[in-house]
Order: sequence, then structure tokens, then C-alpha cells
Amino acid sequence: MILSPYNPAWITEFAALQSVYAAALGHLIMRIEHVGSTAVPLLRAKPILDIDIVIENYDFLPQIVERLSKLGYQHSGNQGILHREAFKPADDKVPYTLPHREWMRHHLYVCPVYSAELHRHIAFRDSLRIRADWRREYEKIKESISIRSNGDRRIYAQIKEVECRNFVELVLNETEPNQALEPTRMLVTDPAAQAPRQAPVRLI
Repeated sequence: MILSPYNPAWITEFAALQSVYAAALGHLIMRIEHVGSTAVPLLRAKPILDIDIVIENYDFLPQIVERLSKLGYQHSGNQGILHREAFKPADDKVPYTLPHREWMRHHLYVCPVYSAELHRHIAFRDSLRIRADWRREYEKIKESISIRSNGDRRIYAQIKEVECRNFVELVLNETEPNQALEPTRMLVTDPAAQAPRQAPVRLI
């Protein structure tokens, strides 16, 4: 099964990862956003977190690459998407902390605050949180793709890239443009729910 029922533990896991990134990156970043389907309550999703770390501009990227590499992430470039830098974990223990633990699968990106892709992520997430009809329609599309892909995640991703595009564009076209994000350095937690406080972790 590719899609899983919504699980509140996804927000708890995001909060734990967020605390690690905030401790490691500090003043270099503006905030950390939980995006993608796991950030939308009640939506069935692949149990893989999507996380956008927001920076003011690319001047901060070299230091962020260095610090994330110490946590076990490899910088993979923008993978063809402007203003969205991808970071791949070396294994399921990444980010490396003490005590060691396994983390939920996640996709980590670093985006400047003016990134169009970042704004798309946030606008689509917020729209699905607000509109139950859009959330149900998106879920139906993904469930149909899941059935047709017969459990093959690669095929699922290929079909989803094509068939979800029109729906995403429809939602974004009907969504009021977000206000420009202010260049502050405040970190905000996921507004979808209040996750329990995490026990402090030590970075390696």
C-alpha cells in the first residue's frame, strides 16, 4: 500500500526534525516549513515528510551545506527546479544526533524566501487545509493512481507527476496570492497542530 491514513505522528516527527535543524543552523535560516501531503490533516498520504528550510538568500547556502553535511545530508543541487536545493540523507539515522535514532523518511529542501516553488508548496498546503472539497478530490486522484501503479512507488510518482499537475494548478489559480514573506529570522512550528514538546537532542 502506497498511501497511508493520516497519522498525527507525522507532525510530531516534523517537530523533532525541526528542532534538530534549528539547533544546527541557527541564525542562518528564517524558518522551517512542513509541506506536502503529510502536512495536511485528514489527508491520506505517502508516509514521507516534505520539509522546506527557508533562507533569506543564497549567501547563506555554503554554510548551510557544510552544517547539513555534518548531520549526514548530501547536497544534490536543485534537480532542475530553480531556487529549491535538495539534500539527501545518507541513511535512516540522518540527521545524526545523540542518542542515535531512526527517522521517518523525509525529503529536505532549502529555498530562498523568494522561491516560487516554496510559495507553491505553502499555497497548496494551506489551500488543502482550508478546503475539505479540494482535500477529498486530491485524495481521490492519488488513490486512483495508487491502484493503477499496483504498489510500485516509481510508477506512482511518474503518473502523479502528470495527473496531479492540472489539479494543483487549478487550486493555485483559485488561491489568492500569498503576501510576500517577511525577511525575519523567526522559526515557526507547523500550524496544523500543536505537537508535544520534544526531548532535547544533542548534535554529533
